[in-house]
Amino acid sequence: MILLIASIIAFNMAAFKINNKMTPSQVLQIWTFTIAFQMLFDLIVEFKHHHYWYFSPGVEWVGLLPRLFLIPPVNIIFLNGFPFSKGVLKKMVYLLFFVAGIILYEMAALLPEPWGFFNYGTWKIWYSIMVDPFLLLSLVLFYKFMLLLEQKSFLHKKY
Repeated sequence: MILLIASIIAFNMAAFKINNKMTPSQVLQIWTFTIAFQMLFDLIVEFKHHHYWYFSPGVEWVGLLPRLFLIPPVNIIFLNGFPFSKGVLKKMVYLLFFVAGIILYEMAALLPEPWGFFNYGTWKIWYSIMVDPFLLLSLVLFYKFMLLLEQKSFLHKKY
């Protein structure tokens, strides 16, 4: 729990301090997408298959903390640093370094309470290594789609 509270404070402060790409509306959309996507993923992986869980198995109020206040600012940090205008190699390197950071954080979150808050059931670290890049790329695709819709909306209003 100590790591979770400290992380929520640190990641939210960092996300809002370094945010130089997104408008408040975009931040809200990314925040909402993250929560919805995380809940969908957890519904299958955590609640149906019991592969991992926060704090203890099952539905708990305290499990909302990482879902609502930890993962969304991390995604905002990720998108603010993502090299959209660079080549594929730079994008891949950024993605790999970010996944490595997520894996290191996940390992720290596995520490026993009161420090940690995350538990593996049948989940393995290798699953995270394989799944996380696709989850982050889904976030990038959603962000690009959101920008495209905003651009179309702007052009539609202009004429």
